Amino acid sequence: MIKSFLIVLSILSSVFVAQAQSSASLPYYDPTWSKPYEPFRIAGNVYYVGTYDLACYLITTPEGHILINSGLAESAAMIRKSVETLGFRFSDIKILLTTQAHYDHVAGLAQIQKETGAKMMVNEADAQVLADGGSSDFIFGGKGSMFTPVKADRLLHDGDTVKLGGTKLLVLHHPGHTKGSTSFMLDVKDEKRSWKVLIVNIPSILSQTRISGMPAYPNVGKDYDYTLKSLRKLQFDLWVASHAGQFGLHDKRKEGDAYRPEIFNDRPAFEASINSVQLDYNKRLKSERSK
Repeated sequence: MIKSFLIVLSILSSVFVAQAQSSASLPYYDPTWSKPYEPFRIAGNVYYVGTYDLACYLITTPEGHILINSGLAESAAMIRKSVETLGFRFSDIKILLTTQAHYDHVAGLAQIQKETGAKMMVNEADAQVLADGGSSDFIFGGKGSMFTPVKADRLLHDGDTVKLGGTKLLVLHHPGHTKGSTSFMLDVKDEKRSWKVLIVNIPSILSQTRISGMPAYPNVGKDYDYTLKSLRKLQFDLWVASHAGQFGLHDKRKEGDAYRPEIFNDRPAFEASINSVQLDYNKRLKSERSK
């Protein structure tokens, strides 16, 4: 009886949080961010538990699990359902990570942390934005919190590792989209072979960003240049990203498809994505300098 009451209370809490972060109050909202999508195994112990477009990743281990990204506030309940659908316990999530501290990737973290007690780990450059609910964001800030704040339990830096249950993630700082944007690299095994998996934050450039510099982020252009060069040097077998659309998830698989990790072995698509950002970077920098 008590257990049932707690479950109902948890669900109601998620609903109240989602209502507090209504789509109408957000700087931008895409309906695919809230559209459910079936969870599936990507490769080895890495699973997709996000929505149709907001990618969230569950990395399972014998000692608990790691969750990367949470989507919007309303996504917390969907992620819980996805984790349990895969046969794992939501309460076994021990570590929370994010690829970027924008509201569409972190707004559900507070609720998930509340339900699981997981430790929040974030790049130091994004820690303040996460801690103040986005009010200090260099693009969207200045209008109060956009999501429930989350305080970091550990600050991450480029080259750090996050370890749990025999799994080790390499932390890669890729600033620009946000000051602390982060990608993660890990080695996984399945029944047939090993894979080096990259969970990347593609550094798309928001329309409000001035590549030549902004008062709240003077070195944004230099950071983008660093990130684009760094991404080209990465070696991996499989790659996925912060948004499903960025790595062509819905072109590569349909709901109900069998386990096929090799569909994410697509270096040409990765290069094309980086090249697209590079072209945008070059065009905008040239335009800004001509004014």
